[in-house]
Amino acid sequence: MPITSSAKKALRASKNKKVYNTRRKDAMGDTIKNIKKLVAEKKVKEAEAIMSAAYKAIDKASKAHVIHKNTASRKKSRLAKLVNKAK
Repeated sequence: MPITSSAKKALRASKNKKVYNTRRKDAMGDTIKNIKKLVAEKKVKEAEAIMSAAYKAIDKASKAHVIHKNTASRKKSRLAKLVNKAK
């Protein structure tokens, strides 16, 4: 447990950041899962329609430093490859 007041404040800040980071990561994961599910069901048009939402979620996670920028690039590349292959 933190003892000094600055350590207590850092703990509060850390808890708040965790909430936002988890929210960003979950949003990113949900959109990726939706695209993969649609591709598996051969619904390529719908998958293409939510590609921009997935890119947006990935970019926001990267911008907030929840994931590394190269990880974001890799995820976007693999999603695009998956959808294009399903065409």
